[in-house]
Amino acid sequence: MDTQGKISPFLERISKLDFDIFYTPITRLLCHVFMWLFFFSLLFLNYWLELNLSFQSSFLLCGRSTINNIIVFYIFFYIIVPIVFRSKKWGIFFIILSIPISIFIWLSANYVQFNILHYLGVEINDGPLKDIVSKNAQQHYLQAVSFQNIFGNAMIVIYAFSPPFFVKILFDITRLFNRTIFFQKQTSNLELQNLNIEKDFLKAQLNPHFLFNTLNNLYGLVIKKDPSAPEVIINISDMMAYTLYESNTEKVPLQKELDFIANFFALEKMRYSPDYDILLETSIDQNIENTTIAPLLSFTFIENAFKYGLKSTKDNFLKINIKISNNIFYLSIANNKEKQSLKKTVLGGIGVKNVEKRLNLIYPNHHELIIEDRETSFFVSLSIKLD
Repeated sequence: MDTQGKISPFLERISKLDFDIFYTPITRLLCHVFMWLFFFSLLFLNYWLELNLSFQSSFLLCGRSTINNIIVFYIFFYIIVPIVFRSKKWGIFFIILSIPISIFIWLSANYVQFNILHYLGVEINDGPLKDIVSKNAQQHYLQAVSFQNIFGNAMIVIYAFSPPFFVKILFDITRLFNRTIFFQKQTSNLELQNLNIEKDFLKAQLNPHFLFNTLNNLYGLVIKKDPSAPEVIINISDMMAYTLYESNTEKVPLQKELDFIANFFALEKMRYSPDYDILLETSIDQNIENTTIAPLLSFTFIENAFKYGLKSTKDNFLKINIKISNNIFYLSIANNKEKQSLKKTVLGGIGVKNVEKRLNLIYPNHHELIIEDRETSFFVSLSIKLD
């Protein structure tokens, strides 16, 4: 991952693999067989081409080494490793001992095989490894697995069985990464679904409350035969369509979100005296035709500004500034409030917590939210790096 928490394209591709479907028992068996044939072939070419041994001698030595590696491999990963993970108290002790134990097993298997070959009358009669079978078979077993032999041949033995060990560890790490990413995505999707349920619940709360206030204002305009009444009706219709239908997706066109904010602001502003300093400024420094944003992230803060602000006897103000620049959405809200207003009234609601959770899930490491509850004013700053 990079410094911003993004997954590289290679790791992203690995995370999308479904190992449970791909890694069936038959596939698993074939992978093991292919791995051993592959390393057998490489070792065979080393004996045959590099050491100039005959085909038969190369084949015998490769078979012996491969059998040693197979024995150590399966004892280590299917006996020793489970013991290490089951033993909480002695796990580190078993890890330390696993290397000399593996070398001991390899040398024991090697000794047994050389004795079998010697008994069958098989010998290497050419190249630098001439008479290697009889030389090893003449050793006593305790001499072959002595401490001197174990530590003296440690690097050679480790070099022999390290390639299949590396492949196994790399494959298991890949599977673990895949399952970790899978469960993280499952958890994130579940959390996002829960948040969407909360969002829908908030919209259900919003609509009757908002409609009640707005319809009262609309009624007053109709009574006065105010020419702005039809425009108010259109604004209400657009807002209801957006909250009920268009905002049910994870991302919406940015322009629709800005239109929703403008409509909501205009309808709420109708409730207050023209003497109040209520202002919405929007600045767009780029083409936003194809830009999207998660819906209703700023709505809670704007609603709270109207709900808890503008209650003083003088100096009432509410200023909202929105700026879109360099593919970053900036929102700042400042409003006055009464001194005795409680922080938990504004900060502790489900709406603000919902927004914070959604930001962390949808825009991880790509947003900044600052909330300041001052003595006589309230300030919110939100910046989001858009896709």
